[in-house]
Amino acid sequence: MITEWNEFRNPDFARIKAALKTPVVFDGRNIYAPETMADLGFSYHSIGRVGGQPDRRTR
Repeated sequence: MITEWNEFRNPDFARIKAALKTPVVFDGRNIYAPETMADLGFSYHSIGRVGGQPDRRTR
């Protein structure tokens, strides 16, 4: 997602997953927690995080 809009920060992941043949998310803004996305059943790829963990310097 390429936006700062709050409505895109908490989408209905169950609905999104149900609509996808393969539940994959590429997060270029790093706004989702990798652990949460895995728990929801998504193959999650955060762009720019070292080791898939949040960069604590910017949080």
